[in-house]
Amino acid sequence: MTVQSCEATVTFCLGISAKVAPRCVFQVIKCRAAVAWEAGKPLSIEEVEVAPPKAYEVRIKTAASGVCHTDWSYLVRAGKGMQLRPFPLVLGHEGAGVVESVGSGVTKFSQGDKVVPLFLPQCGECECCMSPKTNLCSKNWKNTQQGILADGTSRISCKGKQVYQFLGIGSFSEYTVILETSLAKVRDDSPLNKVCLLGCGVSTGYGAALNAAKVEAGTTCAVFGLGAVGLAAVMGCKVAGAKRIIAIDINKGKFKKAEEFGATDFVNPKDHTKPIQEVVVEMTEGGVDFSLECVGDVVVMRAALESCRSAWGTCVIVGWTELEELTVAPYDLLMGRTLKGTYFGGWKSVEGRGEHQNSHNGDRVRNYCFLKLKKQIYSYIHLMQLLISSR
Repeated sequence: MTVQSCEATVTFCLGISAKVAPRCVFQVIKCRAAVAWEAGKPLSIEEVEVAPPKAYEVRIKTAASGVCHTDWSYLVRAGKGMQLRPFPLVLGHEGAGVVESVGSGVTKFSQGDKVVPLFLPQCGECECCMSPKTNLCSKNWKNTQQGILADGTSRISCKGKQVYQFLGIGSFSEYTVILETSLAKVRDDSPLNKVCLLGCGVSTGYGAALNAAKVEAGTTCAVFGLGAVGLAAVMGCKVAGAKRIIAIDINKGKFKKAEEFGATDFVNPKDHTKPIQEVVVEMTEGGVDFSLECVGDVVVMRAALESCRSAWGTCVIVGWTELEELTVAPYDLLMGRTLKGTYFGGWKSVEGRGEHQNSHNGDRVRNYCFLKLKKQIYSYIHLMQLLISSR
């Protein structure tokens, strides 16, 4: 199992094969998982039991999993910036794997298929799915947000206790069970250690630029935060034809990577005494056409809005936070700026997978650029330290 960090670009390996063992079909599988027993405490590598899939569910063998900053946030900031989820919990929502078995009623997947789990489902039947105005899906939304599947339970247990699956996925387990509406098939030649990043970070940032901001050719953009989401946003701005892309981060070590993705200017707020929005407005003689906030911090969100040019500037909130409140000056909106948000980059999750696949194989979505170091899965705590230090 390969585990990759969106923020720290780190690869973790369990060394297991993605091949499926047929003898396990419809039996309880014992395997390893990184379990969070309670909020704020280190993850623990445990032997867990993964039950067979029920109706309209699919059990997969995880081959790769990204470690998104959101995973860290729900572990460390639970009850603070993030709503408290039930524990014990298997984190991970940015995975890729191979179908091991399917439950009754499943017709779109079969054993051996390569797949990417989706924290945003697409049932194709609810009001949201039927509307071209949104990519949201309401089916089983409340359940998966609480780490359970359609019947109100999880398929993972440890030491006799139910272990919740983060966002209905739980990709920090060698095996997991996913609702069929939260799963997308990918091409047989897909490198799973790369396409797993399409499950969250790359799709979110890339789509934020193309679908939500709708960046136009010849414009100036600013991207706040250069984790995986921010780098993907830079990439999206570049693909859209932006002539100037300002990359903003407090860690100057990220600037070289941002340049590879298409950034033209680099700003570290720590190098300035003025608020970052004033710096951006001055260097662009009035503000940027598009700004994308990829941090999840309400102070940065306001700075991103105020970095936009009045009359037509658009600010897209991409970073995730739940319990904090954003305050804005009405004047900033009355003067023509647009403030909007996006979830999963605006992609219809299952349909969007095909678009990403074509882009990936055409080298437009440069997933390989997110890969850097290799470590063992037992270094999860080290990874969490990298995330908190913005490295």
